[in-house]
Amino acid sequence: MLTVEESLVTAGGVEGLVGSPLGLGLGLGLGLPSPFPVSAAGYGVNGRRGGSMSRRESGVVSDGNEIGAPSESAPCPENFPSNGSEWVELLVNEMTTASNMDDAKSRATRVLEAFEKAVVSHVNAQGPHDFQKENAVLKGQMESLTRENTILKRAFAIQHERQDYDAKNQELQDEKQRIAEFQEQVRNLELNNYRLSMLLRQAQQGSSIPGRFNPDVF
Repeated sequence: MLTVEESLVTAGGVEGLVGSPLGLGLGLGLGLPSPFPVSAAGYGVNGRRGGSMSRRESGVVSDGNEIGAPSESAPCPENFPSNGSEWVELLVNEMTTASNMDDAKSRATRVLEAFEKAVVSHVNAQGPHDFQKENAVLKGQMESLTRENTILKRAFAIQHERQDYDAKNQELQDEKQRIAEFQEQVRNLELNNYRLSMLLRQAQQGSSIPGRFNPDVF
């Protein structure tokens, strides 16, 4: 029977697991969150509790002669391990019970296929919900932006009206100032006209008195 270290070497080594779904399953066992909702423990690659497959189920007999591996249907999503530690337990069980190199490769392949199916099942299950949630968030943001845009437009219109009012009010004040200046000029002109009229009247009255002559002339 292969040890865990030999099984890992059989599966391609530790370096070979980096970036693969199996490596991701190992990473989940280190504490990363699991994408699978249903909890379970001690699963075999066929999705049943009880650890790994028997040697006869794996396609190997006791005398070392291999027989055809039985065709098994893919496990249902609810039979998948629910977290990283269970995936690691599944991998370790499969590797430690492998009888030879080919059996270890076959078991590793089935673990990878099961993990891939679990990921696809999770994505398919969460996809519509995530899309609806994201659509609702975007719709709320759009409505908020629409309200803010309406408020900004109204504020801009009020500001523009206020600027027009201030400009017209300034023009009115300037016109009032000019009217006051014109009225002052009219009063001054009227006063000068009145003075000239009085002087003219006095001159006309003085020239009409007989016997009075200017001593400087006569």
